[in-house]
Amino acid sequence: MGQPSENAIERHKLRMERETYLKETTMPLDGIDKGKIEGETEEMRALREANTEAAPPAQFFKLRAELLEQGRSNQRVADTGNMWVNLKVYASGGENGLHNHTDQDHFHLVLGGKACFHGPRGEEKICGPYEGIMLPSGSYYRFEAVGEDPLILLRVAAKTDQTEEHPRYNIYGKPLPSHLKENGGEIEIIPRTGEFWGAAE
Repeated sequence: MGQPSENAIERHKLRMERETYLKETTMPLDGIDKGKIEGETEEMRALREANTEAAPPAQFFKLRAELLEQGRSNQRVADTGNMWVNLKVYASGGENGLHNHTDQDHFHLVLGGKACFHGPRGEEKICGPYEGIMLPSGSYYRFEAVGEDPLILLRVAAKTDQTEEHPRYNIYGKPLPSHLKENGGEIEIIPRTGEFWGAAE
């Protein structure tokens, strides 16, 4: 194992100094968490600025997608590397082959239309808006859009340790790339020109 970098050591030192300060002071956390406080000392300012510099920035995003006459779309709207958010639109169909993901926990939340989710043990559930399914890493599932309205899904995933060689398998243990017809891919996308769902542009 390599030695920690000077930056990592410095960040750890700053964290320890801040924790010591928080334990010793009677100042309420609300006052500290909002940023600069009245009576801030130079030492406190240095800690605040160093912590701010070391922290990753927040990501703002909005959910907006063009509706489809045919096919499906998938846009990544936020990504930290450990967690990511996708907005998916299906004119019809879905992910038609039972499959799993071996490197992530994830959920699907229906935002528009309806989806019927299926599991390998006969599970079947139709989910409407603001209903969804949580899928631990390795859990098999498939789904399809049902009804006349386009299916709009929010997909949120969190990285886990990969348990197999490939990130996705079908129910027979064969790798299943997402673009294959078995998984609902290879369908021409035809948009409903000018029709959008979600936030303003």
